[in-house]
Amino acid sequence: MDFDRDFGLNAPFVDDLYQRFLQNPAGVDETWRRYFSALDGRPLESSGNGHGNGNGQAASQAAYSMPPIDAERLAEGLVQEEVDHLIEAYRIRGHLFANIDPLGMRAMPHAELELENFGLLPSDLDRVFATGDLTGPPASTLREIVEQLRRTYCGTIGVEYMHGEDPAIKRFLQERMESSGNTLPLSAAEKKRILERLTDAEVLESFLHKKYIGAKRFSLEGGEALIPLLDRLIEDAAERGVDEIVVGMAHRGRLNVLVNILQKHPGDLFAEFEDKDVEVMLGRGDVKYHLGQSSDRLTLSGKSVHLSMAFNPSHLEWVNTVVEGRVRAKQDRDDRDPERKKVLPLLIHGDAAFSGQGLVAECLNLANLEGYKTGGTIHVVINNQVGFTTSPEDARSTYYDTDIARMLRPPVFHVNGDDPEAVASVVRLAVDYRQTFQEDVLIDLYCYRKYGHNEADEPTFTQPLMYEVIHKKKTPREVYAARLADEGVLPLEGAQQLVEATYARLEQALEQTRSSGAKRNMSAMAGLWSVYRGGPDAKVPEVATAVPEEKLRKYLLAISQVPAGFTPHEKIEKLLEQRRRLAEGASDLHFDWATAEHLALASLLAEGTPVRFSGQDSRRGTFSQRHAVLADVKTGARHTPLRQLEGLDRLGRRARFDIFDSPLSEAGVLGFDYGVSLDWPDALVCWEAQFGDFVNAAQVVIDQFLSSCEDKWGRLSSLTMLLPHGFEGQGPEHSSARLERFLSLCAEDNMQVCNLTTPAQYFHVLRRQVVRPYRKPLIIMTPKSLLRAKGATSTLRDLAEGGFQRLLPDAAVQPDKVKRVLLCSGKVYYDLAAHRDAHQRTDVAVLRLEQLYPLQEADLAKALAPFPAGTEVVWVQEEPFNMGSWYYLSARWPKGVGERHPLRCVTRPESASPATGSAASHKFEQQLLVEQAFR
Repeated sequence: MDFDRDFGLNAPFVDDLYQRFLQNPAGVDETWRRYFSALDGRPLESSGNGHGNGNGQAASQAAYSMPPIDAERLAEGLVQEEVDHLIEAYRIRGHLFANIDPLGMRAMPHAELELENFGLLPSDLDRVFATGDLTGPPASTLREIVEQLRRTYCGTIGVEYMHGEDPAIKRFLQERMESSGNTLPLSAAEKKRILERLTDAEVLESFLHKKYIGAKRFSLEGGEALIPLLDRLIEDAAERGVDEIVVGMAHRGRLNVLVNILQKHPGDLFAEFEDKDVEVMLGRGDVKYHLGQSSDRLTLSGKSVHLSMAFNPSHLEWVNTVVEGRVRAKQDRDDRDPERKKVLPLLIHGDAAFSGQGLVAECLNLANLEGYKTGGTIHVVINNQVGFTTSPEDARSTYYDTDIARMLRPPVFHVNGDDPEAVASVVRLAVDYRQTFQEDVLIDLYCYRKYGHNEADEPTFTQPLMYEVIHKKKTPREVYAARLADEGVLPLEGAQQLVEATYARLEQALEQTRSSGAKRNMSAMAGLWSVYRGGPDAKVPEVATAVPEEKLRKYLLAISQVPAGFTPHEKIEKLLEQRRRLAEGASDLHFDWATAEHLALASLLAEGTPVRFSGQDSRRGTFSQRHAVLADVKTGARHTPLRQLEGLDRLGRRARFDIFDSPLSEAGVLGFDYGVSLDWPDALVCWEAQFGDFVNAAQVVIDQFLSSCEDKWGRLSSLTMLLPHGFEGQGPEHSSARLERFLSLCAEDNMQVCNLTTPAQYFHVLRRQVVRPYRKPLIIMTPKSLLRAKGATSTLRDLAEGGFQRLLPDAAVQPDKVKRVLLCSGKVYYDLAAHRDAHQRTDVAVLRLEQLYPLQEADLAKALAPFPAGTEVVWVQEEPFNMGSWYYLSARWPKGVGERHPLRCVTRPESASPATGSAASHKFEQQLLVEQAFR
């Protein structure tokens, strides 16, 4: 083929393209493919590029005639390539030029999408070019191409999606957005519903503002579009197979969402504002904008969706992983949602918190991990464009508040809150995307905050220019009402009637509340939780936790087997052989902590109790002690022996065993597993720290959720926390799980705190946590050096005949000869016992306080009763004087016991740091501690 006549000096380039076309037509650009096909007289072959109609289906290219190719312009500068570049530029950078700020104060970047930046001329606007993979006809004028791109990418929606690696995702979004110009066709009825939801949102806020002047409510005003957004999301999600949504959000707009989305009765909200039930709330409860709600909603199409708003504190974003954990529990419980499409996590963020709180990154990192994925979260950012008094330029180092989410490369829809129809469009896209790809997606709702951080705050102190614009601005409802009036959908009089009717309903609810003296509703113990209880420990009897010996042997044999052809590590093979010998040996053979743990989990699984275990390196165990998951040394294949014990519960449901190595995160994962425990009360849910000290990084979860959830919100949790604890000379960051912090949080029987000394005690306390119908967090100071200590062992008989003992007596002494009782907890017992035996101190008894809280006076009195009155009790702990259990124990030592047995302590000297960094110094300190206890 001779191209010299048309292309001159560019003929070699065109000839090379032609040769590529002959080998593979799809290997060249659409324009050249059409050109070469015409020259050869062959029919134009489909490029498979997915040109789409409004339904995203491929359009027939036969319907279009081939426009003329301007060979001169192609030769001059290959203009078509610049058109292709222009299309890509709009997809990548169009969001920067979108009209997404309802205040109109967003600075626009350099006009990089102008034609001249691509070597294109105004005269090119009416020329026809190939559209490449732009959804629609295969060729259009440049003017039509630009108009389509501006509608799609530079309207009131700005989209970031080209940063992802998956071409299928890009194509999915392109087809849906470009085919419609990023608009969602809405009927008159749908538009009226949007206005109704905006009216509900605005009127509730204005009603509260008038009736409770100056009261904190963290108004949604300026961001009212959130309510039609959530309303539409629920409807669309139900159509795509979702039957339950768990919501997490902070205080901004929360009251509005509770009433207008979660269907909380306005009268219940007014009762909280009235605040008349003083005695009921003494020392308990929470502020109204932290409370949760559950409801069942019937959609317009007749589908039922269960909605749950998670309780949460003021610590922004910390509820995120709690919600994710709740969703995971709902999906995994009874294998209800294996595809993770029925239960949807919905997180509503503030712009400043989303970019500022590190917990957000921890939550995002969990999104696609085996043990923590929930099938994609829909994130909605209420973008007030200010955080308390801090402007964006002082709050983040990124252009968008959502840029932290780029770690997942999700699509981000930035949308103008004054255009609720655009909001509806991005909601449809977000729901479709989540249900199709099971990935996170973000909606960045650009809005504003009508008042300050709260309604008594003065925002013009810090943002005078912004609030000058806000004070002159019409509300989102007024803006949309005027739009519908212009379109002839609803006259302004009709919109005003909606306002008056909504106000009248609220007025009636307030009158009923005040006349009836309605009180707050604190009950949260329904559904799954109805058969469990919290409250005082003393009112719930202990339960039998022993397991018949024949069953224990059976479990040991089961967990010592591997599949045919599986090759375990040689050291693991020895471990399995030891367990087989134990199963076949005498009842008094001794075994270690890991074996006791395996037997506890195996027995629970066989009885139909699900087990979820997660933490850093938990499958193997930080100290190479657990080996719950084995790896084939030849193939890398995994085998989990405990899965062979998965039994059925009383309803015939499989009791699944899951154990996961978590990411290197404490706060996020602890919050997640706490969330699991909220919606899986019949399971044993364990979170393990790599070292107990690392729990420092999750203190907010412990303070705001774990220790206080029953008192604040009436919610129970049975989460078990395993915290390696003990002073072995490993330094200040590998010694203490900060036992004193947990004990300082103990009140009203809110938690159980244990520091155990035998494998049997560990076995029984794990089983008690499930078998007992009492649901409280269990904090266990787990051992390190004791994991393999010869003295710290138990026998099958201990598991088959015993039970958990809160305080272990000393059987090695005669009480009437004892002059001193050493009371201790945890590892230090073995040092004390060894010293006593070595020095034949038969006048000293060593008692072990296994459960530090709740501490029952009767248990102490019974344990000390055999010793003569006046016998001193010495509390001995490894921790410094100002740490550990001493402050707690001395404050709670029962008066009656103290009158008979006075209490003093032996500890390390007080210290600002938990432990020495010198192993030699630790050994010397430990020796002095033990000697002082006997001196």
